Amino acid sequence: MTTQAIEARYGELATSDCCLSCGTAVGLCDAKPGQVCVDLGSGRGTDVLRLAEVVGPTGHAYGIDVTDAMLDQAQKTAAKLGVTNATFRRGTLEALPLPSDTADWVLSNCVLNHATDKAATWHEIARILRPGGRFVVSDIYAVGDIPDEYRNDAAYVAECWAGAVSRDAYLGHIRGAGFTEIRVVEESAPYEKGKASVASFTVSGRKFERCCF
Repeated sequence: MTTQAIEARYGELATSDCCLSCGTAVGLCDAKPGQVCVDLGSGRGTDVLRLAEVVGPTGHAYGIDVTDAMLDQAQKTAAKLGVTNATFRRGTLEALPLPSDTADWVLSNCVLNHATDKAATWHEIARILRPGGRFVVSDIYAVGDIPDEYRNDAAYVAECWAGAVSRDAYLGHIRGAGFTEIRVVEESAPYEKGKASVASFTVSGRKFERCCF
């Protein structure tokens, strides 16, 4: 049901100029030519196309989204601009449609709070990152409890905040997936959403890099 609500909400926004972000994850990504970047919840594809330019013809940028209208708009824009090193795929956060050890960077902006199983989502991010790969994620966390009238309403979850967990729980999911060098890069003051209080932050970290002996 939540996926349907997300498709309904963001399908209507696919061709609009509405800002869909809650942070500056892509601006904090230090991608290099030849690297592979993945944007989760890629929407209209703006950040993916920007990353494709940064990594150049020897690199690649992937956009993963659950909304067909957003994917269609992103593919049309890429074709119009002649971008050949960007690929857009439909997929859920809990089962990313990419092989293991694919990416050097994973980015996301105000999307992971949509995930039904947030622990599984972070394990998927760890799976698709190469050892030593990094993530930068901007998202929303709950300050106090989200009332059930919002948390159990798919329409509110689709608005990017009613599915949020606490700051401690959020960082716990990241640690539980085995990431190191976890750092809160920027963070907002709490703000109100109906009877709930939430805040935005941007978090970075690295996948553990195994050494061979």
